[in-house]
Amino acid sequence: MKILVDENIPRMTVNRLRELGHDVKDIRGTADQGLGDPGLWIVAMTEGRLLITTDKGFTEHRGAAHHGILIVRTWATERRGMAGPAHGHA
Repeated sequence: MKILVDENIPRMTVNRLRELGHDVKDIRGTADQGLGDPGLWIVAMTEGRLLITTDKGFTEHRGAAHHGILIVRTWATERRGMAGPAHGHA
């Protein structure tokens, strides 16, 4: 399966998916690192990849044709939620 992981997905998850034989694109450490959500969506659509992210904002695309969106909640995501807004967002 072709997968695109957002920067917020743990590397151990990326490594495990690769071990399972998936074609995983991780933009960390590439020229695309820091790419905003619209750009990330374009990459996923252009390359025909399932997008794995913790960003609930991608639910806006659920009615569009796509190759899959998996929005996960990680322990770190939950901790930020309990501690209040992250990165200055309200």
